[in-house]
Amino acid sequence: MKFNKYLEINSEVKEAINNKQAVVALESTIISHGMPYPQNIETAFEVENIVRKNGAVPATIAIIKGKIKIGCTKYEIEYLGKQGLNIAKVSRRDLPIILAQGKDGATTVATTMIAAALAGIEVLATGGIGGVHRGAETTMDISADLEELSMTSLLVVCAGAKSILDLPLTLEYLETKGVPVIGYGVDELPAFYSRKSGYKIDMQIDKVEEIAKIWQAKLDCGLKGAIVVGNPIPEKYSMDIDYINENIDLALTKAKEKGIKGKNVTPFLLDEIQKLTGGKSLASNIQIIYNNAKVTALIAKAMERK
Repeated sequence: MKFNKYLEINSEVKEAINNKQAVVALESTIISHGMPYPQNIETAFEVENIVRKNGAVPATIAIIKGKIKIGCTKYEIEYLGKQGLNIAKVSRRDLPIILAQGKDGATTVATTMIAAALAGIEVLATGGIGGVHRGAETTMDISADLEELSMTSLLVVCAGAKSILDLPLTLEYLETKGVPVIGYGVDELPAFYSRKSGYKIDMQIDKVEEIAKIWQAKLDCGLKGAIVVGNPIPEKYSMDIDYINENIDLALTKAKEKGIKGKNVTPFLLDEIQKLTGGKSLASNIQIIYNNAKVTALIAKAMERK
């Protein structure tokens, strides 16, 4: 395969894939663009530990010197965290450029899905997926994550779509693209910082084994595209939806005043909300990814084929 010259799978991950063991893909934008240093590095290492504790092999994915790394080393994770916003945020459109020029890049959900699928990994844990941005009816600002979810076959566990987005329009887009949205223990789309959004989703599933069966049925039918599993933030760390929306509105206003657009919007808003909430949103964000890592590992174990 021609793409193999761009792909480097570490030995532990490769062995697990070959032996059909549980492997969990992890995106790297959350390291470089989602959190400040040093919490980003500490969180990345703990996420990998949580995946291991729950019976799966972690595969943090990033681009280092033009190579797609499937299973970053400790040094590479530290490098991504320390470089932060100096690392390019790479989505589908950016991928061939970064690879051809031999540059470094942090993978978004979309690019992590592409890389994981190339490597033969079936599940991905992230914080929240991208979606339709507020005001998209005039700006047409829609995350590439949504299009990737319609094309690439991966089971993606998240705390719903980021609450900075237009959640009902995001659900409509996923429905149009034929992407099932499952609530793990909830019948509403989780709103990232909050457990519920008020927007009903396709179904509620309470057991990881049932999610694994649904995934297998999808594969058996040859249906391309992803399944989104909305895994709500633990109750203890959930934030009031009205409180978080007030701060999102303030952050959106500031982003508009500064003329921030495109892929720079999300990291700006997350950082601004973190400041507005006195760090509370960052603490919630960390607990979101920890919880998603655990649930994804359990689903991956349930999906193992002996």
